[in-house]
Amino acid sequence: MKFDGDDNAYEFYKSYAHSVGFSVKKHQIKRTKEGQVKRRTYSCSKQGKKGFDKRREHVAFERPILRVGCLARMTCQLKNDGMLEIVSFEENHNHDLAPTPMKHMLRSNRKISYAQKAIADDAEKAGLSIKKTIDLLAVQNGGREHNGFLDKDYQNYIGTKRKATMIKGDGQAIMDYFRKAQAEDPSFFYLVQLDDDDLIMNMFWADGRSIIDYKYFGDVVCFDTTYRTNEYGRPFAPFVGVNHLKQTVIFGAALLYDETITSFKWLFETFLTAMAGNQPKTILTDQSAAMAKAIEEVFTESHHRLCIWHIYQNAAKHLSHVFNASDQFAKDFSACVYDYEDEEEWYKGWDDMLTKYNLRNNEWLEGIFSMREKWAMVYGRHMFTADMMSTQLSESINSVLKKYLKPKHNMAYFFDHYARLVEDRRYQEPLAEFKMRDTIPVLQANVEMLRQASKVYTPKVFKMFQEEFVKVLDYTIDKINKNEVRVEYKVRYAGRGTEHFVQFESSSQAVDCSCKKFEFVGILCTHALKVLDKKNIKQIPRRYILKRWTKDAKDGDLRSSVQVQGSSEKLIGKRYCNLHYNFREISTLAAENDAMYEHASEVFSNLLKDLQGMRKFSDVGTSPEELCSNHEEDHRVVAGVKKKATVGRPKGRIKGALELRKSHKVQSKPQVHFDLSFLL
Repeated sequence: MKFDGDDNAYEFYKSYAHSVGFSVKKHQIKRTKEGQVKRRTYSCSKQGKKGFDKRREHVAFERPILRVGCLARMTCQLKNDGMLEIVSFEENHNHDLAPTPMKHMLRSNRKISYAQKAIADDAEKAGLSIKKTIDLLAVQNGGREHNGFLDKDYQNYIGTKRKATMIKGDGQAIMDYFRKAQAEDPSFFYLVQLDDDDLIMNMFWADGRSIIDYKYFGDVVCFDTTYRTNEYGRPFAPFVGVNHLKQTVIFGAALLYDETITSFKWLFETFLTAMAGNQPKTILTDQSAAMAKAIEEVFTESHHRLCIWHIYQNAAKHLSHVFNASDQFAKDFSACVYDYEDEEEWYKGWDDMLTKYNLRNNEWLEGIFSMREKWAMVYGRHMFTADMMSTQLSESINSVLKKYLKPKHNMAYFFDHYARLVEDRRYQEPLAEFKMRDTIPVLQANVEMLRQASKVYTPKVFKMFQEEFVKVLDYTIDKINKNEVRVEYKVRYAGRGTEHFVQFESSSQAVDCSCKKFEFVGILCTHALKVLDKKNIKQIPRRYILKRWTKDAKDGDLRSSVQVQGSSEKLIGKRYCNLHYNFREISTLAAENDAMYEHASEVFSNLLKDLQGMRKFSDVGTSPEELCSNHEEDHRVVAGVKKKATVGRPKGRIKGALELRKSHKVQSKPQVHFDLSFLL
């Protein structure tokens, strides 16, 4: 037999070996002066014998012997016609051959294809364990024996990939991630701040979709730095908001070196640069003096409010003895946060709470009292917060981040899992939109205003509005003042409770309530609706329908103009999945009878030959790494990621015997542990 190249000869011998039941390797080679293969020997993998090594004399464990001096081989020599011809062939072995059920385990018969690697990489990004991924591939291929590799091969592939990432370094991995993201999404924005030693200090990034979402829903931004979700212990700081469906949207994210005024100022200025200088109406944050100072200097047009969720978490920490002693305290504290409309009444309520629970000298309460204008609703009712002052949003974000991002993640895996988090959150929007357009909300009363609201508002916003509307009948209304321009009414629940004052102008149908619900939430309150009902106004005035809460909030969505391309690795995985699905449908049908089975087998055999021929004369077999290197890149060089100085003894330090003994004595004592992770 003759072959037109070394690789074809090797593939032939390998195919023969696998059918017989042994594994092969390339053995001896001779080349011409031009480098062309002149003579090549392919042998059984059990050729040769293990040499003696004096260093192994006292080794307690050695690997089992694989090579037993087998002489089975095939030798090819270059002929005048440029072909490699078989000149020697030894078919006899001195060992047992692998039986048919085990032939797939032969080493030279095992390989993880590019398509399988692409699927494995996707599974890694999706957070699937190695075992679950192997099980998935086994189900797709009809059993582990058809995977084309063993479990340990897959484990070695993942381990090698992770090790390569570590060798590359986190600094280079971060820059590679940003460059690749920008190549796939031209609207992707990132900025990295380096110190004098070219070490990464701070970084911010936002993709095209985030920038578009900010255009529509960036009126209120929640910014939080309380998450420590990477191996460097850096503050992870996402900028989030809420869309028209009352779902969390992510406008961008940052990893900070520290929480100083300088770092925050750099970040906020970078954020505004990415968002074309558009400042939010309100920004909600956790409590930080440095952050507050930076916001004051950068977000000059925005209101700064403290996130209520963090207020409650800190209250649970500092006032746990009061919360545990009285169920009523939580209600009284909540009233001071949300309920009051008049500042003097708020002062009285706060003072009564301090007296009632003997908290006048509580240091923490004195601290938050000094910042009352940033968290008490009595001072912020005129500021639009898109109903984000409630604790549910931040609590939801906290739980989501803990699900996806782990402190053990290095930077490369951190970014992969962050991308998965963003993708999963975004997929919830089309699901909710489909349900919104496929269903009709249930009206608790078949009246004109609710019919109008159900058509314009998204489901959750309509539910909020309907809850306000149905309470109208429980409220009483009294006229208390009137002039040529407006009429003032007093509205209260069932003639008792808090009084709300509503002003109404007939000429413009303008209605203004002292509770300011429209101002900070964006929908009319029960008190205003009571007055409209009194004036026989059956539809919501257009001025009181905020577009950001409507079904058409994203009319003119620019997403279609952002061209997002997939990398070659992703494309290989997608092609594989599509072909796998189609071939599975064909196989299911062809297995029904012999005629269809024979026909499908013949077509598949011819198709395989055609594809192998095409691959030989094209770049289809080029590795994903080569295909990905064609785009233009930012060649900025970074030395690494700046680490904070270790305080105390390093965690990885080897302890001495005496220290270990002391540690053991301490651990042997009974201890009480409190889970305070939510307060980080």
